[in-house]
Amino acid sequence: MLVLVAPGQGAQTPGFLTPWLDLPGAADRVGAWSEAIGLDLAHYGTKADAEEIRDTAVAQPLLVAAGLLSAAALGEAVPDAVAGHSVGEITAASFAGVLDDTAALRLVRARGLAMAEAAAVTRTGMSALLGGDPEVTVEHLRGLGLTAANVNGAGQIVAAGTMEQLAALAEDKPEGVRRVVPLKVAGAFHTHHMAPAVARLEEAARDLAPADPKVVYVSNKDGQTVATGADVVTRLVGQVANPVRWDLCMEAFQRLGATALVEVCPGGTLTGIAKRALPGVRTLALKTPDDLEAARALIAEHAGVVS
Repeated sequence: MLVLVAPGQGAQTPGFLTPWLDLPGAADRVGAWSEAIGLDLAHYGTKADAEEIRDTAVAQPLLVAAGLLSAAALGEAVPDAVAGHSVGEITAASFAGVLDDTAALRLVRARGLAMAEAAAVTRTGMSALLGGDPEVTVEHLRGLGLTAANVNGAGQIVAAGTMEQLAALAEDKPEGVRRVVPLKVAGAFHTHHMAPAVARLEEAARDLAPADPKVVYVSNKDGQTVATGADVVTRLVGQVANPVRWDLCMEAFQRLGATALVEVCPGGTLTGIAKRALPGVRTLALKTPDDLEAARALIAEHAGVVS
């Protein structure tokens, strides 16, 4: 039983799209997407520096485009279930047939712009906490005025809030936490700081005509499977101001009987978590086209078992 997953913001690195554009038809596809959303994805994915692609309005459509491009390169194989972390949920919605590629990119373009605008109101950010007891960590964060914006499982929680609050966290780590790592994001995503973006995204979503998922779609709101396209879109809209519960998604993968997990480009983050939280589940991250052959073999071996 195979799960296909898509990473969220912070996974991008300068030039990560470059090798993917050499695949047949890839440059034309990215060019058409760029024209549809008014953003030069090829430039940002190949030539832009780290600061340029840290911009929320750029990073989010770039990540979705990379995910879609790398998934298409896998061929006709269909996963048994899909899920995405944060903005990766829009990528997953396209994998599941809820949105076509262009609709997904138009939605993520609106999402990125709305969240960038909300983030500009107050200087905010996010930091990953590694280790520690989740309950102790969440309570400690609450005492500092921070939000546990991503509960990722495998001993990782991401805190979000103002830069002053994050600075206080760096000086006052929760008991048992080994490291506090600032993330390459430009806002306190999945917190009340993003509330203004929800209304903007609701407006953008009115033009969508979502289809029901063709495969099992696991929501990062609560780890539940979602049966209708309308419900998927509702969750995508509300998600920007609500915590990501990736830990519950992984529990869902276990319930579904997952035996393998493939993470689309720029892969690595979610497979790293899965290796610690899902023992016995085979994992593979798509980082460059060199990973495609192994991914196709893994998919051929594991896909098609879910009931």
